[in-house]
Amino acid sequence: MRERRRGERVNVTRRRLVVGLGATGFALAAGPVSAQVIRTPSGGLITTDQKVRSGTDSIPVYEARPAGGGRHPVVIVIHEGFGVHEHTRDVARRFAREGYLAFAPDLFSREGVAQMSDFGKVREVVGKISDRQVLQDLAATADFARRQPYTRADRVGATGFCFGGRVAWLFAATYKELDAAVIWYGRIASPQKDDLHPKDPLDLAAEVACPVLGLYGEADTGISVADVRKMEAALKEAGKTAEFVVYPGAPHAFFADYRPSYRADAAKDAWRRALAWFARHLKA
Repeated sequence: MRERRRGERVNVTRRRLVVGLGATGFALAAGPVSAQVIRTPSGGLITTDQKVRSGTDSIPVYEARPAGGGRHPVVIVIHEGFGVHEHTRDVARRFAREGYLAFAPDLFSREGVAQMSDFGKVREVVGKISDRQVLQDLAATADFARRQPYTRADRVGATGFCFGGRVAWLFAATYKELDAAVIWYGRIASPQKDDLHPKDPLDLAAEVACPVLGLYGEADTGISVADVRKMEAALKEAGKTAEFVVYPGAPHAFFADYRPSYRADAAKDAWRRALAWFARHLKA
């Protein structure tokens, strides 16, 4: 009986922790938040929640930009498979502090993924969202950003993580106004395709329209180094500008500082490379 009560207390604590995570703005399904979380203050920035028209819908978009005047290059921040939550917003603020106008559209807002606590349910729901819808939302966000009076409409980049990394590959091949992309551990080839996800990034390598930096982990159990090399070779054969970095021993989601997968050394180096890539292609 004593052991059972102890177990009940642990379960209650775990439930309280999950509720607490929701209150701090992190995705419920992502699990316990790491103590290594990076928090970027909004002082000196303008941050706001926008609504962007996409087809017959309006999707929420988090915006962060420098508070000073002038025009800034755009970076579209494409979230992981949990939707927009505090980590996504923090990454947007990091880009804003570097002189960019960052837009983070919630591509799962229709389904309410960020409020779901069951990871299995999240995967099921996300799997039913079509590439076509996601790419339409991203194009609508980029077009909206380019119309703002404080942006450089001729300098638009995109960066994506995990789910967002795969989508960033597709976006780089379909949105011809994109000037640069940085892709973090985005899947390159899928075990199988379907009507909602008819093509892999590898299928579209020849159509990639901008310089791309790919950042991957050697120990990623879902994305093999062999696939990364196949993409690298396909882009080279097509005459595209691309660089890849594979971090030894780094797992999937090594940049996600709020998760146990975070690897500080790889994350810091990758962030430095991402900023250098965008500076070269968006600020020149």
